[in-house]
Amino acid sequence: MKNTALTQIHEGLGAKMLAFAGYNMPISYEGINAEHETVRNAVGVFDVSHMGEFLLSGPNALALIQKVTSNDAATLVDGRAQYSCLPNATGGIVDDLLVYKIKDEQYLLVVNASNIDKDWEWISSQNDLDVEMKNLSDDYSLLAIQGPKAVEAMQSLTSVDLSKIAYYHFEVGDFAGIEHVIISATGYTGAGGFEIYCKNNEVEQIWNTVFEAGAAFGIKPIGLAARDTLRLEMGFCLYGNDINDTTSPIEAGLGWITKFNKEFTNSANLKQQKETGVSRKLIGFEMQERAIPRHDYEIVDANGNEIGIVTSGTMSPSLNKGIGLGYVTVDNSAVDSEIFIRIRKKDALAKVVKLPFYKK
Repeated sequence: MKNTALTQIHEGLGAKMLAFAGYNMPISYEGINAEHETVRNAVGVFDVSHMGEFLLSGPNALALIQKVTSNDAATLVDGRAQYSCLPNATGGIVDDLLVYKIKDEQYLLVVNASNIDKDWEWISSQNDLDVEMKNLSDDYSLLAIQGPKAVEAMQSLTSVDLSKIAYYHFEVGDFAGIEHVIISATGYTGAGGFEIYCKNNEVEQIWNTVFEAGAAFGIKPIGLAARDTLRLEMGFCLYGNDINDTTSPIEAGLGWITKFNKEFTNSANLKQQKETGVSRKLIGFEMQERAIPRHDYEIVDANGNEIGIVTSGTMSPSLNKGIGLGYVTVDNSAVDSEIFIRIRKKDALAKVVKLPFYKK
């Protein structure tokens, strides 16, 4: 099991540590609900250094990215990031990822920890364009500083005007006494804030300085369990749950990152899906009674017929009700449709709702 550069710090803080995607990661410190509320209302810090980073360089870097990703990376300008996915050849998704344009002919791809090797092999297998590829995953750390007080709490640590970094934009600048840090207005919580990319030998200084600067703002360390409840309240997909090698981006509601003004892996089939429709869709639902949906629970109709499956579910700390994502037949996917979640042989009433669950 791999450690991040901050593992000893998390253990010293009394974090509950568990294996996640092959890494020894902090799952919680003081409890999921308290950590969730810290991020929604103040500012919290996640160590997400298990994520993978690939640097693609050269005259054909953009062409390779256009070939393997579903979104249109040609629209990116320097300092801009984009959410995208890597379609496979059979209709599913290799992974979802972020694409950063550092400068002309240089892009950073940020991929999920559980898929680092798979993604590297997949992109490498498509690289007949002589693009230079570097896997930086073991050399870089990533902190997510998330919450409505993030800008105010962190501004003293950088000469970059944090309030001027728009959503899905980034700057390379000084941060917490370290030069050439990527400060990215991205995250997985819907609470605002930044993601900080730095080298492993820099991250401990940044972590300590961030907590000193944020002390007056109630900053706290946050574990991956609260990261999951926060992302689910926003309806963000989690690879391995809501999207995988067998789910198409059209079924998953990711048509907005699937652009057909270019050719990419399996684009012809996905375009046909978009035009003719799919048989199932990923939906969000709220429980109408006191119950907690969980991954792989059956979804049934009023007559008890199976119509789908839950992919993610939890008790929402912000809404104090059970919420979930799942695939259902298109006939049962309309907002306000009544569906039932089979929980220990009992069918609990739920309603299809428009995402996100949590609205500021």
